[in-house]
Amino acid sequence: MAEAPGPDLWPPLPLDGWADTYATLHRWTQVVGKVRLARTPWVNHSWHVTLYLTARGLTTGLIPHDRESFQIDFDFVDHRLLVRATGGAAADLDLRPRSVAAFYREVMEVLRDLGVETRIYPRPNELPDATPFAEDESHAAYDPTAAHRVWQVLVQADRVLTAFRARFVGKSSPVHFFWGSFDLAVTRFSGRPAPPHPGGVPNLPDRVAREAYSHEVSSAGFWPGGGAVPYAAFYSYAYPEPPGYKDAPVRPPGFYSPDLREFLLPYDAMRTAASPDEVLMAFLDDTYRAAADLGKWDRATLERGAS
Repeated sequence: MAEAPGPDLWPPLPLDGWADTYATLHRWTQVVGKVRLARTPWVNHSWHVTLYLTARGLTTGLIPHDRESFQIDFDFVDHRLLVRATGGAAADLDLRPRSVAAFYREVMEVLRDLGVETRIYPRPNELPDATPFAEDESHAAYDPTAAHRVWQVLVQADRVLTAFRARFVGKSSPVHFFWGSFDLAVTRFSGRPAPPHPGGVPNLPDRVAREAYSHEVSSAGFWPGGGAVPYAAFYSYAYPEPPGYKDAPVRPPGFYSPDLREFLLPYDAMRTAASPDEVLMAFLDDTYRAAADLGKWDRATLERGAS
């Protein structure tokens, strides 16, 4: 797989270097993502709530509203939040240090002024701290350099994950950004139903998790880290996890985390390798193969060029 030249193709992203911005930006993306959630018909596995990479940041894509549609974009180049309606109305907000409460209030005011007022569930999901957006004055950091850098990483991750997705002809998700967990993901499906998911995700209804995992999956993506994983990493997991999965051969530096019950590829180990794209694609291929072979997927039918 060809790689563009230059040392910053995969820039460093140490978690401790942007932790405060990460915490704030995570909640800002939830405010925006919940607008899409509130206005968009339900699509299987919550695919209707996600954001997508653009040449400048992240977008909701078109959101239906009566006879008009609108979209909201994070621009991590000029550091603006852009709201555009199909009727021509538009508004911008600066991305700068401000509390989650202030960001929430300003976004809701912009939507009201543009005639696309939207009421959302005003608390974060999938975070232990579910302080209502309107009351959250503690998360207020925004480092534009860090925001731009994480977007650069997501762009490169999107590129490789898109190439990986193209090899599969069975049901597969888009490569999309889940604001609940702040990760970029792509999911392949065996086509068979799965046992009910146990749920238990912080501040997420169990019914949502169970619908998301209603069918067997092999899912992979990129996550900036947090909690038990204090570094950025690519991940891959299977649901349900087939017997022997944790012992499946995966080329280093990928490894299985028994605590998370998924494979991890530390971002720094990948990006500093001689051929980062090849290391990442090997991780994606190895972990998918483990899920598919041990789970007895019909690979000949599901994969492009398989026989």
